[in-house]
Amino acid sequence: MPSSVIVGSGSCIPERVIDGSHFINSKFYTDAGDFIDKPNEEIIKKFVDITEIEERRYLRNDQFNSDLGVQAAKEAIYDAKIEKEDLDYIIFASNFGEVSANGMANFMPNMAARVKHKLGIKNRKCITYDMIFGCPGWVEAMILADDLIKLGKAKTILVIGGETLSRVTDPFDRNKMIFADGAGAVVLQKSEQENVGIIATNTVCDNAEELLYLENSHSLNPEADQEKMYIRMHGRKIYEYALKNVPAAVKETIDNAEIGIEDIDKILMHQANAKMDHAMVSRLYKLYGKSEYDENVSPMTIQYLGNSSVATIPTMFDLIAKGEMKGHSFKKGGYVVMGSVGAGMNINCIVYKMP
Repeated sequence: MPSSVIVGSGSCIPERVIDGSHFINSKFYTDAGDFIDKPNEEIIKKFVDITEIEERRYLRNDQFNSDLGVQAAKEAIYDAKIEKEDLDYIIFASNFGEVSANGMANFMPNMAARVKHKLGIKNRKCITYDMIFGCPGWVEAMILADDLIKLGKAKTILVIGGETLSRVTDPFDRNKMIFADGAGAVVLQKSEQENVGIIATNTVCDNAEELLYLENSHSLNPEADQEKMYIRMHGRKIYEYALKNVPAAVKETIDNAEIGIEDIDKILMHQANAKMDHAMVSRLYKLYGKSEYDENVSPMTIQYLGNSSVATIPTMFDLIAKGEMKGHSFKKGGYVVMGSVGAGMNINCIVYKMP
C-alpha cells in the first residue's frame, strides 16, 4: 500500500499583533448576563495566568480567510516543488468560512473553491472540498486526504486550515481573548516508500450532551443586539471533557501504530488553552505509567499566536519544519503525533513518521 507523506508546508501568520492592552477598555459580562465589576487589568492578568496567551494575531480589515489560506497554500506548493495544476484535491478546513467584516459566515462558494480560484488553477479535475469539523478540522482533512491517496483516488492533495475567529467573537465575552486568526497548509503526496508518513489515524465523535459545549449564541450583554450570533465556549465542560477523552484517544492511535510513548519525537496538540494542553499531555504520559515527561516534546505557540483553531497544528508544523521555532526540529524517522479536540465534540489524532 502506498504512503501519504507531507512534501511541503506553508503558513500565514497575520501581521497585526494584539496584546492585552487591546482589551483594556472592554466591558465583560458573565454567562448569566451580569456585568463583571472588576478592573480589566485584573481580568486580563487572570486570563494570562490560566491560558498563557499574552498575544494573538488578527487579520487586516481588508483581508479574508481565503486570503490567509491562499498565502499558506502558495508557500506549501512552492515548498513541495510541484505545479499547482497537478493538485488532485484541495481540502479547506474551517468553522466559519469566509467571514465578512460584520461577522457573517459565508460558505458559498466554498472555501476550497475560493482558494483554487485565487491560485488561478485551471484543472477541472482538481476537486474542492470543505471540512467543517470544529477545531479538529485540519487533522480530519488530513485523515480524509490520506484515505483518498491510499484508495488510489489521488496522488497530490493540498490540505489547508484557516480561520478568522476575531470576527466571530462577542465583544463582551472574556473568552474573546483566546481566539486568533491564521492559516496553515501542507501538500500531502503519494509515496511508494513503506512505513513513512501517516501510519495511524483515529477519530471520535461525541455528539450527545457534548454537542453544545461549543456553539453559536447571542451576546452576553443583555442590552446588545441579541439577533447577532457569536462563538460561545463553555470552558469548564470542554476542559473536563478533553482531559477525560483526548489522552485515551491519542494513546489508542499510538497503540494502533504499534509503537510506544518513548518513540514519540513530537506531540503537536491543537493550541486551545495552555493549561488544558499541558494537562492533556501529562495525562497521556500517565496512561503509559510515566509521571514526568520532557516538555520539549510538546511545543506550543499559543502564548504568542493565540487559538487560531484549525490553523494551529499546520502552522506549528510549518514553523518547526522550517526551523522557525527555537529549540524544535523534526528528525528523519521520528514519530510525530498530531491531535485535536473541538466543537461537536470531536477528537482526532494522527501518528506521522517523518520520511
